[in-house]
Formats: sequence, C-alpha cells, structure tokens
Amino acid sequence: MQNNILFNRQNNYGFIPTTAKEVKSLGWDYIDVILFTGDAYVDHPSFGVAVIARHLEAAGYRVAVVAQPSWHGDLRDFKKLGEPRLFFGVTAGNMDSMVNHYTAARRLRSDDAYTPDSRAGMRPDYATTCYCNILKELYPSTPIIIGGIEASLRRVTHYDYWDDGLRPSILVDSKADILVYGMGDRVICDIARSIEGGFDISKIREIDQIAFIADKSYIDTTSSKESIMLGSYEDALKSRKVFGDNFAIIETESNKVEAKRIIEPVDGKYVVINPPHSMLTSDELDATYNLPFRRIPHSRYFGKGAISAFEMIKFSVNIHRGCFGGCSFCTISAHQGKHISSRSETSILNELQQITRQPDFKGQISDLGGPSANMWGMKGKNLDACKKCSRASCIFPATCKNLDNSHAPLLKLYDKARAVDGIKNIYIGSGIRYDMFDNIHGKEYLCKVVTNHTSGRLKVAPEHTSDKVLDLMRKPSFDKFEKLNHDFNDICRDNGLRYQLIPYFISSHPGCDRNDMLELQKRMKGLHFDLRQVQDFTPTPMTLSSVIFYTGVDPYSGDKIFVERNIENKKAQKGLFFNNRDSAREHTKRR
Repeated sequence: MQNNILFNRQNNYGFIPTTAKEVKSLGWDYIDVILFTGDAYVDHPSFGVAVIARHLEAAGYRVAVVAQPSWHGDLRDFKKLGEPRLFFGVTAGNMDSMVNHYTAARRLRSDDAYTPDSRAGMRPDYATTCYCNILKELYPSTPIIIGGIEASLRRVTHYDYWDDGLRPSILVDSKADILVYGMGDRVICDIARSIEGGFDISKIREIDQIAFIADKSYIDTTSSKESIMLGSYEDALKSRKVFGDNFAIIETESNKVEAKRIIEPVDGKYVVINPPHSMLTSDELDATYNLPFRRIPHSRYFGKGAISAFEMIKFSVNIHRGCFGGCSFCTISAHQGKHISSRSETSILNELQQITRQPDFKGQISDLGGPSANMWGMKGKNLDACKKCSRASCIFPATCKNLDNSHAPLLKLYDKARAVDGIKNIYIGSGIRYDMFDNIHGKEYLCKVVTNHTSGRLKVAPEHTSDKVLDLMRKPSFDKFEKLNHDFNDICRDNGLRYQLIPYFISSHPGCDRNDMLELQKRMKGLHFDLRQVQDFTPTPMTLSSVIFYTGVDPYSGDKIFVERNIENKKAQKGLFFNNRDSAREHTKRR
C-alpha cells in the first residue's frame, strides 16, 4: 500500500493516478478506492477530491481519480480502472452541478470554471446521481460513498429550484450506500477502515457525519433520546409547513456543538443523519494542508487551456474553515459548519513559503482568508456556554457577548506573512465582515487591510439597503456599511490612496420587491457609487432563503414573506440595480 507514496516521490508528475497506464506503472494489481469527480483533477487543497485522495493515500490506501467521466456511449471512463477493492467515492465537484450549469434565470451557462479552457458540458445535471446510477448498474455489489457540496446540501428533502419542487434525499435517487456530509477529512478514512474485510453496513452506521437509508427494524433499535424524527418526505410534499418546520429543526441542530441524530421517513424507509464530528483541531486541519499536494492541475491538462477556478486560488492560502455569520442565503455553515476551525500560524506560514518556491510565482499572494477573511482564530470565550447555544449566527442580530472577535492575532499573522522571503504583497481577496469592527482591533484591522493588503479595490457584501430584507438575510443594518464607507474614505484620504470600496448586492431575495431595489439604487447613488456588482438570488438547497422562496413563509416566525418568483420580474429587479428603469417598468407590466 506504500507504492502510491513512492510514486508521488519518484514519478515526474507525482499525481494520484488517473489512467490504467498510470496504475500499471505503479505495479499495482488492485486499487482500494476509485474517486469520481465532476471537476477536472487539480491536486490542490482547495479541491475536495484531492483532499480525500491524499488522506486515503496517507492512510496507506491505493487511490485513483477519474475526473469528468463521459456519461454517454460505451461508458468506458467508468470501466477503465475496473472495480476497487473497497469502494467508489463520488462527488459532483466543488459546486452543486445545477448551480454550476444554470443561471438564476434557469438559462444554461456557457462556461465551467472547473474545466480546462472553461469548456461547458463536461458534467451532467445532478452529476452525483448520474455517476452513481451508472456505477450501480456496472458494479452492483461495490459500495458507493458520496460526498461534496452537492451531496452534503441534498442530504434531506430539499427544494430544487431547477425542478421548482421538492426532491427527496439524494440517497434515494442516487442509490448510494453512504453519504458523507460536510468536510470529509476525518470521516473518509473511518469508512475505509470499516469496509476492510467486507462491506458490513452495521459497522459503518455508528460513524459520525454520515447519512444512510435504514429500514424500520433499525429505527426501532435507535434511542429516541438521541434522535429527532422529522416529518416525512411525503408529508412535506403535501404541506409546505411540514417542510419549513423540518428545516428549522435541521438548521438548529446543525448550529449546535453537540447535535442529535436526525431521521426522515421516505417511501417506507428512513434517511438517518448521524450527528457531525467534533470540530477539527488545529493539528488535524494542519495535517490536511501538510499532505503532499502538487498544487497544480494534473499533467493531462497541460496545453488544454487554463482551469479558471484554479487560477483564482493558485497563489492564495485558506487559513480557516467554517463561518459564524449565518447568512440565510449562504451554504457555508450548512456544509463547513458554524464553528471556526483554524490552522496554526506555523502551518499557514509554511504554505506561504511553499508557494514562493513555485516557478511562476511573482511575489503576489491573491488571498489570505477563508469563507470570511476575518474570522481566523475566533471562538467563544466560554466554550461551555457555546455548547448550550443554537443561534444560527454569532453576530446577528447583534454580536454575541461570548464571542472573542479580537482581530489582534490576525494582525500579527499578517505581519509575519508579509515578512516571508519572496513575498512582495499579500492581498485579502475574501470578503471581510465589517459588522465585527466594534472594538479597537477592528478599527486597526480595517486600516491595516486598506493600507497594506488591498490592491486598489476592497470587496464587501452589504447585500441590500432595506432593513426588512437584511433581517431576512441575517445581515446587519446598512448603517454599518455607511460607517465602513466613511472610515474607508478617511483611511484612503489620510494615506494618499485612491482605492475603491466594492459592495456586492443581491436582487430578488425573499422579501425584496421593486420598491426595495429602487431604494437601493437611490441610496447608493447618494453615496456616489457606480454600481456594478449584483447577483440575482438563486435558491440553493438547504438554506433558509430557499425555504422561504418555496414556502413564502419564515419557518421560525410563521410570517408570510413576499417572494418574487417570476423570472422576468427577477430580471427587472436586477435591471433596476443598473438604473435600467424603462426595462424594469416594461417587465413589471408583463407580470
């Protein structure tokens, strides 16, 4: 099992094998795990399949990757490596395949950032399910483990914007044996060890952070004290209230440090979702980033065009996982979790030094951040109090008094990072949460970011100007953005900088109507902004915003919420953002 590690040290390329020829060059007569992904294979810690492959490799398993297999014709890509000894792993890639394929207007996108030369059409709709169905047909006795963002966010009954209706857990349609939700670093090797000696579902069912389908006999043996029973998929189809109530339970449990098992009846059986693992420690997270990634796309893509998703992050460093912002339209907390897992300072600086040794590095680090740039190292002051909390956000509607949101450690990290030999500039490309600038270090942090870590434009996301819409988004009052804008301009003036603040907005979010967009336009013009960055709201599985979009009701308060579902009127709202009043009025007349 150590041949793969030897391959990485001695082979000219050092990637996880992707073809029968590469496997043969290792002298292998079997493969333990074969991973299928909808993305091109990029051996970098920002790409999920690479992380899973390297963890399995480090545990001594023989791993291969099949990237963007053709699902047409003779299915040779699914046959070329044969049957693995343990299991197939399947992921749609770093994005939900439907979000990857379609715009908010449900139009097919013309490019794919995770494919060489941004070529579209290299993965199917509902890629996880498509790949699994093919593998089950070809290799019915081999276990299939699914994971990644598509599987993670579709683990229960969910609203699918492209079907405009509810779909059951992806376990039902994919026929996969096990679903890993969230970040799978720790879980995947637990599963591999459990399958050694033969697939026995009873051995796997006790592993944390997985989901599976069980029959009634299993449910009858499960302690009701450890589990929460949701309304069934069939009941959710009949009642939008059942669906909304289910979501409130799921989200509340996901925000707890110690959650319960969740069970959802479907078609006479039960989807069982075990509670998540405890947060990764810094040592465990460091171990992921210390794995022997090549940090480049596989050699098979050389000369076939750039992979733009890789180009965006090739000289960036992710310093933490998780986000306690709790924005209602965002999938980060549902996938990575609310609680922050931070890398150690040493691990971050080591990665920066590694980047400086890359032959095409010119001294510019594009980002030193994460889901939010300024949450590294932050956590509750009293962790016992955190165990009793189920708030969706630590900073909305107000910053929790138990949250240690000091930016002082982050400022020290920035100073040390800038001192790494070979680095000329470090920019903060991730969005910053300016609603945490309520202490002295917050003000100091903003000044440091503007003067030392901005390339000319600083990105922030107020998302809207309307308080009623912002409340539904779980975002702070627009007054805080106005203060940020004032402070930013003062810093630029005092330091002789001609920088821009770039605000991002969302149109057509639940609660937002035409008048709200007109007010947004008017208020931003009053601040002398030339608006360019707006995204039409796209409901994605397992977010509060998508639940409200489907039901028209806030599942927590029971309040009815206005929702713009008409595609033309959604376009009109976005048009208002760009001062396209005539077009917006015309669209509204058609309603």
